[in-house]
Amino acid sequence: MSFGKINIYLFLQISRYFFLILFIFLSVAWLLQITRLFTITNFMHIEFLDVILLSFNLIPNIISVITPFILIFGLLLCFVRLSKDNELITIVTLGDGLKPFRSTLFFFSFIMIFFFVLLNFYFAPIVYKQYKIQENELRNTLDFDNMTFSNFLNLNKTTILDFKKLDSEYTDVFISFNDTKENIVYAKKGNVFNEDDHYRFKLSDGFKISVDKDNQIEKLEFLNYVLKIDKKNIAKRDIVDQNTFTILDDLKNGNKLNIVFKIMDIFLIIFIIFFFYNNNLKTINFEFNNNIYFTLLCVSILIINQIYKNSDVSLMNYLITTSVIISSSIILTWIKIRYEQN
Repeated sequence: MSFGKINIYLFLQISRYFFLILFIFLSVAWLLQITRLFTITNFMHIEFLDVILLSFNLIPNIISVITPFILIFGLLLCFVRLSKDNELITIVTLGDGLKPFRSTLFFFSFIMIFFFVLLNFYFAPIVYKQYKIQENELRNTLDFDNMTFSNFLNLNKTTILDFKKLDSEYTDVFISFNDTKENIVYAKKGNVFNEDDHYRFKLSDGFKISVDKDNQIEKLEFLNYVLKIDKKNIAKRDIVDQNTFTILDDLKNGNKLNIVFKIMDIFLIIFIIFFFYNNNLKTINFEFNNNIYFTLLCVSILIINQIYKNSDVSLMNYLITTSVIISSSIILTWIKIRYEQN
């Protein structure tokens, strides 16, 4: 087996496990997102196919998030298998030491990082923005005719609606709204009419409780009651999300924190590769304890990074925290390797 064939073989093995883990992680994450979408839209009776098609727009963003995790488990499983089958020792002995592994690993990493940059910097934000637009169109479209229940729907900041529906009849209608008073309306039966600029609720056999600023309570029982809610006051959800911005958008808007987030994603992938090489491959140590150490440390760093990315954090705070964590990990690993060598 020539040196070139060894590289090809190793590249195919790494790719095989990488895409296997990618398929597993992506399938689980995608199914969880579909479940979430059905939870949001089930009471609206949105077509099953529409929800599935909508979920496809989440895939690029999911891949950009899970890629570092895939790299951890893909590399580990691949080289653990090579080690257990004695292929690793055989290649080291017959080949040129660790050079085939080093060159193949870095070549694979270069290709993966290249496509990850395209995905994370440009493609994923564009597709995710389309997802946010379509999701918000669904969430902001109140088609009462296709609803069977409302599950305490927030129509706006001051109005909450709940009802049950059998065929075309609305029952157990509950409406909480504020005008000059805090109001609660309950009706055993009712109808909803979608008119040009408002929704008209025609209720029957119920009561209305109002509480003024002085906590004076007024109760009104009614046989028929009409309530109008302007459509302009219906709650709309903003599609603005840091994940919808490409690197060009970030540069244009001067969004330094988001730019750093994207660069840090690449740095963490490079860190995982070099960490794996020095902690596992260079020492040819694929014992259970060492594998657990590599996995827990890398996964912990990635989770902390994701938490910071989804929280209200300043640029300086983020840089200091991540620098300390990564530096501590490097020092800890260096001490560990030195101790094992002695």
